[in-house]
Amino acid sequence: MNWGSLQGLLSGVNKYSTALGRIWLSVVFIFRVLVFVVAAEDVWDDEQKDFICNTKQPGCPNVCYDEFFPVSHVRLWALQLILVTCPSLLVVMHVAYREERERRYRLKHGPNAPSLYDNPSKKRGGLWWTYLLSLVFKAAVDSGFLYTFHRLYEGHYDMPRVVACSQPPCPHTVDCYISRPTEKKVFTYFMVATAVICILLNLSEVAYLVGKRCLEIVGPRRHRSRRRSRLHDSCPPYALSQGDHPQDGNSVLMKASSAVVDAGGYP
Repeated sequence: MNWGSLQGLLSGVNKYSTALGRIWLSVVFIFRVLVFVVAAEDVWDDEQKDFICNTKQPGCPNVCYDEFFPVSHVRLWALQLILVTCPSLLVVMHVAYREERERRYRLKHGPNAPSLYDNPSKKRGGLWWTYLLSLVFKAAVDSGFLYTFHRLYEGHYDMPRVVACSQPPCPHTVDCYISRPTEKKVFTYFMVATAVICILLNLSEVAYLVGKRCLEIVGPRRHRSRRRSRLHDSCPPYALSQGDHPQDGNSVLMKASSAVVDAGGYP
C-alpha cells in the first residue's frame, strides 16, 4: 500500500485543525504510519513461514498458527490506520464544498456580492459539527480496535517463544516456535501505546471544542447581564419610572427645574 498518497491527502488537514489536532496528526504519521511501514511490516514478514512446530503432520502448523494468530497484526493495524485517518478527509471535503458554493454564488451574483461565509475554513455551523464528529469517530475506531485486539490476542501480548498446540490434525500436544518474539512484543506494546495516546488527544480536543463553544455562548450573555446591572446602578432614582424604565431627557430636565424652583421659593 502507498502510504505516501494517504499522507499527501491528509496534509491539508493541518490548515483546519487546532493545536491538539496537529499533534494528533504528527503522532499518527511519525509514530504509527512511519513505524508501521519502516519496521513493523518487516518484523511480521516471515510470521507464518517461520512458525515452526515439532511435528511433520501435514496441516498441523497451519492450524496451530491460526489458533494463536487468527488475524495478522500487520493487517489489523493497516485497517486501523486507514479507518482512523479517513474521518479527517471529511473536514477537507466539507471545506472544499464551502469554497465551491462560495465560488458559484459569486459567479451568479457578481464579485461584489456579500460573502456566504466570513471564512469558509472557520469551524462554525455545519463544519464545527463535522469536525467534532470526526474526532468522536476516530476515538471510537481506535477504542474498538484496541478492544478487538485484546479479545483476539488475550494473553499473547508478551509473545511467548514457545506455545503448546493440541488442535486436530496434530497427533498430540506439540510445541510451536514463534519467530522474533521479542521484537514483536516491543512493536505490539508500542502500537497499542500510540493508539491510547491518540484516543486521549482526540478526547482532549473534543473537550476543548465543546468548552470553547460554551464560553462563546455563555460569555456574551454574562456581559449583557453585567452591563444591564451597571446601567441600573448608575441611573439616579428620579431617572427611573415605576416600571424601572429610563425616562427621556425632557422629563428628567423638567423634574430637575421644578426642584430648583421649589428650593428658591419663586415660580
